[in-house]
Amino acid sequence: MYILIKNIKRYLNEDITIRGWVHNIRSSGLIMFLQLRDGTGFVQGIIEKKQVSPFQWKQAQKINQESSLEVKGTVKKHPQKKDIFEIQINDLAIYQIADKYPIGKKEHGPDFLLDHRHLWLREKKQWAIQKIRNEIIKATYGFLWQNDFIKIDAPILTPTSCEDTTTLFELKYFHLGKAYLSQSGQLYIEAGIASHNKVFDFGPTFRAEKSKTRRHLTEFWMMDAEMAFVEHDENMETQEQLILYIIDYVLKNCKEELIILERDIDKLKNIKSPFGRITYERAIKKIQKMGSKIKIGDDFGAEDETLLTQNSKTPIFIEKWPKNIKAFYMKIDPKNPKLVLGSDLIAPEGHGEIIGGSQREDDYEILKKRMIKEKIPIKEFQWYLDLRKYGSVPHSGFGYGLERLTGWICGRKHIRETIPFPRLINRLTP
Repeated sequence: MYILIKNIKRYLNEDITIRGWVHNIRSSGLIMFLQLRDGTGFVQGIIEKKQVSPFQWKQAQKINQESSLEVKGTVKKHPQKKDIFEIQINDLAIYQIADKYPIGKKEHGPDFLLDHRHLWLREKKQWAIQKIRNEIIKATYGFLWQNDFIKIDAPILTPTSCEDTTTLFELKYFHLGKAYLSQSGQLYIEAGIASHNKVFDFGPTFRAEKSKTRRHLTEFWMMDAEMAFVEHDENMETQEQLILYIIDYVLKNCKEELIILERDIDKLKNIKSPFGRITYERAIKKIQKMGSKIKIGDDFGAEDETLLTQNSKTPIFIEKWPKNIKAFYMKIDPKNPKLVLGSDLIAPEGHGEIIGGSQREDDYEILKKRMIKEKIPIKEFQWYLDLRKYGSVPHSGFGYGLERLTGWICGRKHIRETIPFPRLINRLTP
């Protein structure tokens, strides 16, 4: 019976077949211990010389790390570890004897590991990170679909940008001139709310920032969501409920992966509603007292975000930002025209911003005046303005960066580990 390792506990004392790779190997003369991996999990296989034929034992001596094979045997409980199972192997067939594997047990530098990213992905912690990333994606879709969002797809190629083009990747687009790789699908999916009320997209985005921090990639994945008839406070509530749903989903479905990563699970379990909320001005004053040199009008740096959340068990919303440091499409606070109804959600433990969101400006004339003032090209963005001419309503939206969210939940310091093949300012391979 061919089975997947993740289901092995269902087959106690039964004879089964597993196909996979040798993740690790050790031998004590008359007995061999193989740690086997099939993509769904890990299990120890035991080969005793007296339990297999001389030919099988000779074959087993050829096996090395990352060799691929099929093993047959009986599922047994581990003699010392609770809820751990292993296989008493009585037969094996080798698909391939691997070459000497370049990633050993010794410490390797980050450049070496990134040069061998195509192989590093097999390492146990890297396996766990990608599994958790996958569960975050599944949870996101689940939450949004349960809450009546539909997925629509924004284009990756755009004709212009509302931001500084020095942070965009430019390319020639046939005879039509320049095009750019998208930094966000937000503006495009706003067009969907009058058709579907609640919409989201989930795809790759690109930013040509010349940044080398642990929180930056040049290619990353973003989920953007937009909602009709939703205002600022409800927007933050939706973000909070999404994060709580994702964390609960990961805790239920990724216990083994979190253990492999040595993640402090209690810190995830302690994340409860309500999340903290603080205005931009109050947040500035708070961290100034804690030693930050930040001033009103400055954006928050990584150290500032860490200071703000250092005593918080939950993420914190920083809301009501100065208008002149936020995007043109954010709605002006009716109580203070110098501010916008925008928020950033800051994760604790030094992981920084994971979500940015705002209520969007829904008045045609106000938005147009602001675009002119900020030198946003009206002609190229007339289609976006048009959305305010035909049944405009209050609406809001937000977006999260998948790699930052995965990094926080996994407890990884650098988000380059949270994407299968990271693209950095100094790295385009493998």
